[in-house]
Amino acid sequence: MDRLQFEVPVRITPAPSLPIEEIYSVEQALDFLHGWPVRRQGPAYQAAFNACFGATVDLVKTEDACRAFMAFCRMSGLLARDMMVPGKRGGGVRGLRV
Repeated sequence: MDRLQFEVPVRITPAPSLPIEEIYSVEQALDFLHGWPVRRQGPAYQAAFNACFGATVDLVKTEDACRAFMAFCRMSGLLARDMMVPGKRGGGVRGLRV
């Protein structure tokens, strides 16, 4: 498995009329974040971007980058309602409570 691949893909709904997308890796998350509008880039965006970039240079664990990206998606209203969230200590996955 690629070291930058997420354990569980992050499922997002970019717009109500669009189908759910799955983000499988740090690289895909960074691509998504690069396309995010500048006027909407707040602290959650910056934390996700920094974590994902940090993972590419081995300063941040991939699972931490995934959590930061997931938190950004949740705060931005992008996280799909059926998203499964990885456990903190390798305990599998759990359903997201909305």
